[in-house]
Amino acid sequence: MPMNITFSEGSGLNDSIYGKCQAPIRMFLEQRGEQFEQQSVIKDLFLMGTSDNYGDMMTTMTAMDGFQPVGENGAYPADGMQEGYNKMLIYETWKDSFSVSREMIEDGKLLDMKKQPAAFMTSYNRTRELFGAALYGGAIKGQSSVKFRGKTFDITGADGSAIFHTAHKPKVKGATQTNKFSDAFSVDALGRAETAMHLFKGDDDNILDAAPNTILIPEDADLKKEVFAAIGADKDPVTANNAFNYQYGRWNVIIWSYLNQFITSGTKPWILLDTGYNETYGGAVWNDRVKLAVRSTIDENTDANVWRGRSRFNATFNDWRFACIGGITGGTELATLKL
Repeated sequence: MPMNITFSEGSGLNDSIYGKCQAPIRMFLEQRGEQFEQQSVIKDLFLMGTSDNYGDMMTTMTAMDGFQPVGENGAYPADGMQEGYNKMLIYETWKDSFSVSREMIEDGKLLDMKKQPAAFMTSYNRTRELFGAALYGGAIKGQSSVKFRGKTFDITGADGSAIFHTAHKPKVKGATQTNKFSDAFSVDALGRAETAMHLFKGDDDNILDAAPNTILIPEDADLKKEVFAAIGADKDPVTANNAFNYQYGRWNVIIWSYLNQFITSGTKPWILLDTGYNETYGGAVWNDRVKLAVRSTIDENTDANVWRGRSRFNATFNDWRFACIGGITGGTELATLKL
């Protein structure tokens, strides 16, 4: 299925020397875009959505109190979800362009013509991938914002704290909570971090249904070895008594090489994600306001066929409970938690 791109053309283009190359270039753009989309992990790490607004309010919500025993002819109790913290997501405009010279057409340089749209679409999709990695990289470093391509983007959660923090404050009631841990990855740390997420509470102090199913790590040989040793065998990897390894076959693993350039060299962070919680409550949110629109025109000054791409999108973090992180200096030691 071709990538969803909107195309438009300037007047007189089809009757020009560039007329016959319009359809092939559109095909190159769609094919390259589709290839990259299939490989992208953005859709696995963010709640993907669309919007018709200048910006949208992101919110966290409390759990409902639940059904109450009311006896015969008892009245219905009033219940409902309360709004927690909120933050605004404003959509950024993104642009790029490439051109096909008149000389390329005259000289029949078909290979050069194919390279241009391929590089253009690679640039668009790589920008999205790098942007997502920059947000996660900043979150791993504990930052409240990141600078990407000259613009500053807020990456705090709706509660105003860094998305990975040792003292998230509830909006309604309850104690502070941590989703930032110092432990290096191990099968024991994995089990404890999973349990910690199971016990995450909402803004009204009710235990939620957080259940991590995905491990996210950067491209790191030692960390990969530890992760797959922990989850890839049905026997306990740290003992010789052939005990059953309950972590076997339970996890999706995402190794994100784009993440490496946005984290501190030599660190080995590991993140547990509950993709179901993220889909329901919006922990990491990505909205497309305007899908990629490409317009082809002739530059009257250079006689080149200029292809201009424009899109509007943005992403941010909202509800911190969709994830936790380990291997971070200054994080909570998992052994100190009452699990």
